[in-house]
Amino acid sequence: MLQIRCKNNNITKSFPEGISLLDVYQEFADDIRMPYPVVSAKVNNTSQGLKFRLFQNRDVEFLDARAGSGHRVYVRSLSFVLYKATQDLFPGSKLFIEHSLCRGYYCNFKKRGGEGVNDEDVERIKTRMQEIIDLDMPFRRTEATTEEAIRVFTERGFSDKVKLLETSGQIYSDYYTLGDTVDYYYGPLVPSAGYLKVWGLEHYEEGLLLRVPDWNNPLKLAEKVAQPKTFEMFAEKTHWDIIMRLSNAGDVNKAIMRGHASELIQVSEALQEKKIVQIAEEIDRRFHRKQDPVRLILITGPSSSGKTTFCKRLSVQLLACGLRPVSFSTDDYFVNRVDTPKLPNGDYDFDNIETVEYSLLEDHLIRLMQGERVEVPEYNFVTGKREYNGKKLKLAGDTVLIIEGIHALNPLLTKKIPDAVKYKIYISALTSISLDDHNWIPTRDNRLLRRIIRDYNKGAFTAQQTIAQWKNVLAAEDQWIFPYQETADVMFNSALNIEFAVLRTHAELILSSVPKNCTEYAEAHRLLKFIHFFLPVSDKEIPPTSIMREFVGGSSFKY
Repeated sequence: MLQIRCKNNNITKSFPEGISLLDVYQEFADDIRMPYPVVSAKVNNTSQGLKFRLFQNRDVEFLDARAGSGHRVYVRSLSFVLYKATQDLFPGSKLFIEHSLCRGYYCNFKKRGGEGVNDEDVERIKTRMQEIIDLDMPFRRTEATTEEAIRVFTERGFSDKVKLLETSGQIYSDYYTLGDTVDYYYGPLVPSAGYLKVWGLEHYEEGLLLRVPDWNNPLKLAEKVAQPKTFEMFAEKTHWDIIMRLSNAGDVNKAIMRGHASELIQVSEALQEKKIVQIAEEIDRRFHRKQDPVRLILITGPSSSGKTTFCKRLSVQLLACGLRPVSFSTDDYFVNRVDTPKLPNGDYDFDNIETVEYSLLEDHLIRLMQGERVEVPEYNFVTGKREYNGKKLKLAGDTVLIIEGIHALNPLLTKKIPDAVKYKIYISALTSISLDDHNWIPTRDNRLLRRIIRDYNKGAFTAQQTIAQWKNVLAAEDQWIFPYQETADVMFNSALNIEFAVLRTHAELILSSVPKNCTEYAEAHRLLKFIHFFLPVSDKEIPPTSIMREFVGGSSFKY
């Protein structure tokens, strides 16, 4: 008999060898009383599907769709139902699940002849999805040699999955079937389609928008938000991916194997520099217009998007245009630490807008733009107090002010300053490279890997500590950054096509240091698993001014 400890209630019970997690849950269900339906579990801090069988003593934690791994299991399973429905109705069609959008997932869908989708098609697909769910079709996992899995996908014309598995270096690979439809997913699924009660499907732009449960309440759909500018930024990146013949990990790996890594780095960097030049030239044009010239540049973005390096590269291009950029730090306008808002657990909430004395900051900005000389404060992070040490600023006629920070686009920061004199920039690492057509890489994973590497290299935090903080970071972004991203004049994508191949060389050792007996191991294990799909590439040819250097080290900029 096995001894299984349920971490949800810290009760241990005996079970026969080979029992499934689903059967274990049935034994613990009355004691756990989960508020939402269970969709997956962690076994010794590793994500597993409910059909997983136990043969040794284990710690088990059951998860609903609020948990990160539980949510991914739910969305992954729903994606398979969508794919099966499209194949049942439109044999030979192509479905590309591209990226998160509007709190759902944008999917590009083309019929056999290359035609797009229409409203009638969407309704037929929705109906077929519901039929599959009502039938409670089981998801079946098959473990096979990678050679056998490649044969299965080759016979079905899945070149994206073939390239991924050919370059994965794995001896064995899993694939899944739903009815007579075969697909590949790099993580577990729910036991059967009947688990998928909450979902939606809409016609969006030229494709589909797959609606998914709310992170905080899986019994309702996530509220849809309009993101037209974000969609355009993704579309621009996807356009260049097509030109460079890169859309998934297999494409990247094949290019690396052919010796094209240097070229990919050079082109990616050139595309980013081209975009920065265009932004600088637009600012210069607006600066020199007769009415309402731009004098204030506001730059924001989520954690590890590369804001600081972008700000420095933009400053260089503004100088090349004949402007004189002056960076203005919101950090110096922090309230005294004793006045900082607190989180429910008593910790200081440094991401809260009330952490900044924004009325004073705005007053100083207005006076500076009116040509006054202003004594600005300096924040003493040792004493936790704002101090005035005689630092005075006065702007010249060719000066533009740059504010970079998480609250830069929050209207409270500059509400008395006319929008016409502001130029707002939103920056993020919006990953467009997928593992294959149905396995997208969340943009948050790109930023988390960057942050783990940077924190570790600076000696600030271990990987375990960074992962532990990540949930609070994401919550702050949802509250203070994302609501304002669509107000930006321009969006900048800081992700590189070859980025994961470079990050792998830095992240492997760091992630491997996370102990298996801590809750953060589950996330470290997941990140390691997906990053191993990319062949490693040295960072030696990454330029010293690259945004990547902010995270892997070796930047020529002073931070």
